[in-house]
Amino acid sequence: MTAALTDLGAHIASSMTNAITSHAVRLGELTLDAAPEHIVTLLTFLRDDPRCKFTTLIDICGVDYPEREKRFDVVYHLLSMQRNHRVRIKVQTDEQATVPSVAGVFPCADWFEREAFDMYG
Repeated sequence: MTAALTDLGAHIASSMTNAITSHAVRLGELTLDAAPEHIVTLLTFLRDDPRCKFTTLIDICGVDYPEREKRFDVVYHLLSMQRNHRVRIKVQTDEQATVPSVAGVFPCADWFEREAFDMYG
C-alpha cells in the first residue's frame, strides 16, 4: 500500500507542480502540502483525475500552531472509494489571509467550512 501511495503522490505532484509544495506517506496515508491559492484547482484535479478519483470529501478541519507565523492549517481529508485510498491535504494560513471555498467542488464542504470558521475565525 505504501508503494502505491508513494507513486500516487509523485503523480499528483508532477501533475500539479504549482499547487503542491511537498508530499509524503505518513501514518499509512498520503499527505499533500498545498498552496492555498491553488486549493480549488487541486481538489478538482483529485476528484476528476482517473488515477485519483477522490470523489468523497470526508471532512475539513483546522489546526492551530500558535508558535508559527502561519499559525493555522486547514486540513482536507478525501476518500477514493474506487481506489480505496485516502489523502490528506494541508494548507497553511495566517490570521488575516483567507483560504478559498471548495464548496463548488464538493458541495458538502460548505458545512465544514462554516464550522471551521466558527471555531477559528
